[in-house]
Amino acid sequence: MAVEAAEAKIAPVSGTGKVDGGGFIQAVTSRLVIAVPYFWLLLFFLVPFFIVVKISLSQTAIAIPPYTPVFTASDGPSGWWANVREFSFDNYLWLTQDALYFNAYVTSVIIAAISTVLTLLVGYPIAYGMARAPQSLRPVLLMLVILPFWTSFLIRVYAWIGILKPEGLLNQLLLSIGLFSQPLVILNTYTAIFIGIVYSYLPFMVLPLYASLEKMDNSLIEAAQDLGCTPTAAFWKITFPLSLPGVVAGALLVFIPAVGEFVIPDLLGGSQTLMIGRTLWSEFFANRDWPVSSAVAVILLIILVAPIMYFQRAQAQAQEAGR
Repeated sequence: MAVEAAEAKIAPVSGTGKVDGGGFIQAVTSRLVIAVPYFWLLLFFLVPFFIVVKISLSQTAIAIPPYTPVFTASDGPSGWWANVREFSFDNYLWLTQDALYFNAYVTSVIIAAISTVLTLLVGYPIAYGMARAPQSLRPVLLMLVILPFWTSFLIRVYAWIGILKPEGLLNQLLLSIGLFSQPLVILNTYTAIFIGIVYSYLPFMVLPLYASLEKMDNSLIEAAQDLGCTPTAAFWKITFPLSLPGVVAGALLVFIPAVGEFVIPDLLGGSQTLMIGRTLWSEFFANRDWPVSSAVAVILLIILVAPIMYFQRAQAQAQEAGR
């Protein structure tokens, strides 16, 4: 009887069929918690994206803003529909007819892919060492990884100009130790771009890897070695497969922004570097062709959405397999 009385007190529905006030508040609160990120996504991503799509379907004009049609409140529904009928896909067709944009997309994807692989090769040993370090040292090592974020991104890229230029610090060091007799030409090359991207985005690779490696059960390695595995075999059969979620997350965090990177190619790669970020900037600011630059941005976003969707699908399949 006592148990039944206690259950009656906490029941969400009373005898009269009315919903308990506490349950209603909890339901509303849970819906608000879900609604807030969706509202944030709608306000700061979907709305600007649709504006960019609208501009990409417009035509260039010598006006402010430099495109037509422009929607105004005074046009009314009939005027808005007339403006909608002026939309066209001419800008997207133009992108397919000019090889410059295709080459820029391909070059950007290749540079981003190579930079991602290099960042993984550099970041994995760092994350592995952090995860295997004593517990007391891990916070210090983690702080050292995120320490570059305390300095402006632009200043850090400018610093590499002073390091990589012919009379820079790197060439002075190489010449002083007699390793080379002439200064190396690194600045304004793709090598400088790779160095800049790997340095700038290294924390985005290290942090997800560290999160995966730090929570791994070390007893699995010990059990593998007890069963006859060498340390190398135990790493490739246990450690690396268990860290794959961190590898994929870090690769996406590096690859996606590297594809559209503008500052590093512009400052370290020189004026001859062909990447989609510099091409988009040139169309938007130099040529003031907002519709074409918007079309470039939309296609770039579509290219970047593909690996994100693949990652989400792989995660869903992994969760289903785990069940």
